[in-house]
Amino acid sequence: MTVMTRVSLASAEPAIALGALDGRYRSAVSGLVDHLSEAALNRNRIHVEVEWFIHLCQEQVLPGLPVLAQQQCAGLRDIVETFGSEEIAELAAIEAETVHDVKAVEYFIARRLDALSLGNLAPLVHFACTSEDINNLAYAVGIRDAVSSVWEPAARQTLHSLTTLAEDAAATPMLSRTHGQPATPTTLGKEIAVFVHRLNRQLDRIGKQEFLGKINGATGTYAAHLAAAPDVDWPSVAKSFVEHLGLTFNPLTTQIESHDYQAELYADIARFNRILHGLCVDIWSYISIGFFRQIPVAGATGSSTMPHKVNPIRFENAEANLEISNALLDSLGSTLVESRWQRDLTDSSGQRNIGTALGHSVLALNNVTKGLKQLDVAEETIAADLDSNWEVLGEAIQTVMRAEAVAGVDGMENPYERLKELTRGRRVDAEKLKDFVAGLGLSAAAEERLKNLTPSGYTGLAATLAQQYGAA
Repeated sequence: MTVMTRVSLASAEPAIALGALDGRYRSAVSGLVDHLSEAALNRNRIHVEVEWFIHLCQEQVLPGLPVLAQQQCAGLRDIVETFGSEEIAELAAIEAETVHDVKAVEYFIARRLDALSLGNLAPLVHFACTSEDINNLAYAVGIRDAVSSVWEPAARQTLHSLTTLAEDAAATPMLSRTHGQPATPTTLGKEIAVFVHRLNRQLDRIGKQEFLGKINGATGTYAAHLAAAPDVDWPSVAKSFVEHLGLTFNPLTTQIESHDYQAELYADIARFNRILHGLCVDIWSYISIGFFRQIPVAGATGSSTMPHKVNPIRFENAEANLEISNALLDSLGSTLVESRWQRDLTDSSGQRNIGTALGHSVLALNNVTKGLKQLDVAEETIAADLDSNWEVLGEAIQTVMRAEAVAGVDGMENPYERLKELTRGRRVDAEKLKDFVAGLGLSAAAEERLKNLTPSGYTGLAATLAQQYGAA
């Protein structure tokens, strides 16, 4: 697959935008315009048609087909590479007459063949193809490139910022809260590393995604192909062409490529979004209890009336955009896999929203990355919170008592119940816990371990786990 330098489509901004992605947030998502806009779809259609034309000549599927000169191949591909504002307008004018987008692409290409001394081969453009032969490949190329060139780099940038936070706070002791209540201490870095690990798994799945394509005719039977050239191994020609585009060949379809790979991809991206949404909620909550300080941005206003406020708007904005993205991704994933008999047109309208779905995810990623860079760990607040909850050591004490009982130490009966009576529903300070431990009759080694134990020291392997699994 040859990589070309193409005219960027992103500069064609609408004067007044209906949607937020093409208006207020365009700068954050403009990278998707070159892959999933209507203009990009048409450019990818031209790309597929041109490559199919070249492929048919190279394979010599019909008598009398010439072997294209290198200059002619370059000239055909130049139709794609130079596709810009003037060509967009020309194609739109053709479509206004044809009232058919793919037919307009065919005529657009045919107009340019005389200049390449290929005018006699105009019938070869769109040869044996139905519109969906072109559309499914054009969409697959656009979706693949949008994910690999725009969405995935944005996701990795967010993960990089998150990894930095996990590493920096790997050993920062923090009170856990299960069910919102004080629980066994952890470290801040370990809790962030959990998200890094989860998001990395989803990125790995997305990176292995296949992008399928087909070019087998009106109902997937190669009927027109065989009618024109019955001696050609058309499935092999089709397979080599689809793979030439950098896609995975789907050998058995109706008129449409079944879109199952799209549903798989959107489910994985939606799951990534949901995990990221959970992170935003947790970070927002940590900010609200003072575990994070937000670094003020010079000149920025938090509230129009309360000067002291620095609102966590980056994470709130991300939550909203992740929810919108997932609503679209879930809808696409559930509807695209269905088609009435051999073909209906619902997928055509649905797929035009792929860019919007990914755009809201990219916008969320952009906000999370910026938000993470504006956080400062409030270690003194975290430490004070932890130091006021010595009762969380009740778990350690009753577990040590169990071990002592197994070892044959007397007086270790009912360890859980005794710690429950001491700690449940009340705050217990260090002195009271140490007095309790001193009166248990533990072995000298066990008593020494518990006497030296503090909430900040009761984090187990949290720091090690954070460093081991918190790398992007």
